[in-house]
Amino acid sequence: MTPLTDTRSGLELKTLGHRIRHYRLATGFTLDELGAKVGVAGSQLSLIENGKREPKLSLLQAIAEAAETSVSDLISGEPPNRRAALEIELERAQSSTVFRRLGVPAVKVTKSMSDDTIESVLGLHRELQRREAEAIATPEEARRANTELRLRMRAKHNYLPDIEKLAEKQLAAAGHSTGALTHRTVSIMAEQLGFRLIYVNDLPESTRSITDLENGRIYLPPASIPGGHGLRSMALQAMAHRLLGHRPPTDYADFLQQRLEINYYAACCLIPETKAVAFLTEAKKDRNLAVEDFRDAFGVTHESAAMRMTNLMTTHLDMRLHFMRIGSAGQIERVYENDDLPLPEDVTGSVEGQIVCKNFSARDAFERHNRTTEHYQYTDTPAGTYWCSTQTGTRDDGAFSITVGVPFDDARFWRGRETQNRRVSTCPDESCCRRAPGELSDRWRGKAWPSARVHAHIFTPLPRGTFPGVDDSTVFEFLDHHARS
Repeated sequence: MTPLTDTRSGLELKTLGHRIRHYRLATGFTLDELGAKVGVAGSQLSLIENGKREPKLSLLQAIAEAAETSVSDLISGEPPNRRAALEIELERAQSSTVFRRLGVPAVKVTKSMSDDTIESVLGLHRELQRREAEAIATPEEARRANTELRLRMRAKHNYLPDIEKLAEKQLAAAGHSTGALTHRTVSIMAEQLGFRLIYVNDLPESTRSITDLENGRIYLPPASIPGGHGLRSMALQAMAHRLLGHRPPTDYADFLQQRLEINYYAACCLIPETKAVAFLTEAKKDRNLAVEDFRDAFGVTHESAAMRMTNLMTTHLDMRLHFMRIGSAGQIERVYENDDLPLPEDVTGSVEGQIVCKNFSARDAFERHNRTTEHYQYTDTPAGTYWCSTQTGTRDDGAFSITVGVPFDDARFWRGRETQNRRVSTCPDESCCRRAPGELSDRWRGKAWPSARVHAHIFTPLPRGTFPGVDDSTVFEFLDHHARS
């Protein structure tokens, strides 16, 4: 709410002032003449017309009667004319934090100032606001925002009950009760929100889906692409924006929060809480917990099943755990832990992009010859001993691993607990795996000159725009083309 808004009634005092002035001039009254008719000084009316004082209802009624109009006309939220609209917009722009940070004096509007002059100044303000929205965050700000979000979710055990309930409600409304969520059911869920799913070949490269709010369409990649889980998830994420009442993100932290919430909603639909908890509870009772069984029961990817465990197992099974997706170079791509597993961090507290200990199962699994089965391992760390299960996979940009692990005491509930694989990690002590042994280091120090591979992401600017990395022009051209087809 701006300084021009009456917090008690929501009435914009500046707009009200302009409307009073408009009707006063239309009836030919000066401030003093109208003041005499309604029983207040002309100076008091001037304050009201300038939006600096709120009139009582009795005074508004008297002004309306004198100006031959109605109170409802006076309190309308619409500026009375184009000039008033320009003045109001300019005052708001000059009240904004973005403008005040510049330390530039505000332009004072006078009667002699032309509408074109005000329009020109407003054009500069609009461009200032647009650029502020585009420069949504620096890389460091983005990393800090991501770290803060990760820590908030850790404090909540990665569990969002309101979204869990919303997902189960939507599933029930669509008639889904058991088994893997089908594409047909996802389409029904979209239809109940007033949307139709349309699969196209020409989605802009910067987007995963596009929602046409005007025509009730959700555009997705072709239905023939490998793996149906991804398409179901993308459609559910697009619907989640509507269901959760999201508005265009105001900063990078807001963007990350929205992305987390839509991913969470999609996961709740693909692996519903009630059925998932029942499945996990039974598996724990049988001491046969396994990511692969959980994955297969709901027809999702190994990563989705592993990540969903982090949403449910602490809250419902009283079990703390960790999840990691690690790239083939050992870099952390996605991580969650509430079991105090030691993880590498930078000075901002961020862990994404950091290299995990080479003795972790998440990296050791890449060396295994048989990657089609899960790799089990115990790892002794400064924080205690952990058991974990790791599955490797490949994608266009290389191999990756998915790991779920728990403290030693909870290993008894998991399949693979009998493994004899055991490693020791003393990271962050650099002698663990980051520093060469003394003899080897002495042998080659000063005699080697590696040519480092420069990672392109080092020089890549953070994506700009309200929706980071999305080119508005290509999106609007896409929508315009399909709206006519």
